[in-house]
Amino acid sequence: MSKTSFYITTAISYVNGSPHLGHAYEGILTDAMARFKRLDGYDVRFLTGTDEHGEKVAKTAEENGMSAQEFADKNADEFREMTALLGLSNDDFIRTTEPRHYTAAQAIWTKLQDKGLIALGKYEGWYSVREEGYFTEDELTEGENGEKLTPNGTPVKWVEEESYFFKLSDYTEKLLDYYEAHPDFIQPASRRNEIISFVKQGLKDLSVSRHKDRLHWGVPVPGDENHVMYVWLDALTNYITAIGYPDEDSADFKKFWPADYHVIGKDITRFHCVYWPAFLMAADLPLPKAIFAHGFINVQGQKMSKSIGNVLSPTGMVEMYGLDQIRYLLLREISHGNDGNFSHDSAVERMNADLANGIGNLAQRTLSMIYKNCDGQIPEPPTSSEEDQKFLNGFYKEMPEAVRDKFTRFRIDEALKVIINFVGEADSYVDAMAPWALKKEDPERMKTVLYVLAEAIRCIAIAIQFATPSAAAKLLDQLKIPEDQRLFEHMSADYALKPGTAIDKPEGVFPRLEFSDEEQKAAG
Repeated sequence: MSKTSFYITTAISYVNGSPHLGHAYEGILTDAMARFKRLDGYDVRFLTGTDEHGEKVAKTAEENGMSAQEFADKNADEFREMTALLGLSNDDFIRTTEPRHYTAAQAIWTKLQDKGLIALGKYEGWYSVREEGYFTEDELTEGENGEKLTPNGTPVKWVEEESYFFKLSDYTEKLLDYYEAHPDFIQPASRRNEIISFVKQGLKDLSVSRHKDRLHWGVPVPGDENHVMYVWLDALTNYITAIGYPDEDSADFKKFWPADYHVIGKDITRFHCVYWPAFLMAADLPLPKAIFAHGFINVQGQKMSKSIGNVLSPTGMVEMYGLDQIRYLLLREISHGNDGNFSHDSAVERMNADLANGIGNLAQRTLSMIYKNCDGQIPEPPTSSEEDQKFLNGFYKEMPEAVRDKFTRFRIDEALKVIINFVGEADSYVDAMAPWALKKEDPERMKTVLYVLAEAIRCIAIAIQFATPSAAAKLLDQLKIPEDQRLFEHMSADYALKPGTAIDKPEGVFPRLEFSDEEQKAAG
């Protein structure tokens, strides 16, 4: 039986600088969805990568005494290393400097140009180098020094240049009709409302090239050696490059396009929710099913900024807290599409409460009792009460159904709340049954209670693999669960623990985090 396909992507990271915690969050968020879908039986394709052309890269490379390609290679390697550091399960890592991408970008350009939707003209307007985009006068504000700023606070400059234009103005009504017919296309709803408001003002034709006198670092425009492609028509095409475009008959393209989710930062919604769907409509290609725009991560209530000195690196965070811990924290603490805030004290409190004192303590004390009191084997439950069955049915049915429901709406933080609530149910069961007392009063009943708890732990470990894959795998290893019995479908009585299975002496999977005064001060 063939699996249902599921295609999810991050935005490709711009190589103008090194990865920071915001990049890590987007990768972890997307990875969590990809992992969940695999656990739920889907055939998943997960793409991430780097955006390497454009004026910022060329300028920064020159400032660093490097060629644009050398600079892009260096920083792309850092982003690739970040995916490994974070344990991301991406199936592909695309770079926009790859030959396959040049082929795809030039193919979609040619298709649009042949349809009369790209033509040469002249541009005059306010341009942000940092955001690689043009802005109208009414979108700008005035900074403290009198400079004009975009809505995101980046400076603009007046630019006059020859450029090819895409007839974006033809797509105002088409896009508005599409948004109305597909209310879940832009998520969350607040981002959708922002985009609809912008498009209703009327769209202007979009500059999609740069003259070589100003910029040479980009995909060459087909048939015109004097121009390179504008970064967004180039960059956005990566999502179809990776699945075989321009070969629309390729197996991967037919299987995975349209994408189920593009996961992006809220600062690039316009490019993904206006320009990208217009390009696809123009190319007679299906649109992605949904675009999810997440918020930013602030540090102690302030936006991360090099000038403030509060930019957090993924490497430093993993070294300080642990990989599974930082993955869990970001997924649990940042709610659906909203901004998040990082502070050391609250981070440690959350990780210790849910992981060390929650899942970790439940598993350690249960498996330790089994190891000490049941000859190091999963016990044979002599009896099973109605209360025991009702308790386990929650883990077999209610927990996976609730987690699946939250993921359907991309509410990963709420999915983790569901799992932790069930950890609380297991703790309450421990307290009510008191297996340490049963050891003397009713050893046979103790075996049943410990078996039921071990079975609950098995289900919890399966369920939380999307967030803490390493620790969850260690728990499942300790329970001797086969590799091919770790999917959501295995959270049922049909795959229950086999009594008599020998287990090793259990080891903690979520150590309690404790820091010295000096370490806490350094962490903020």
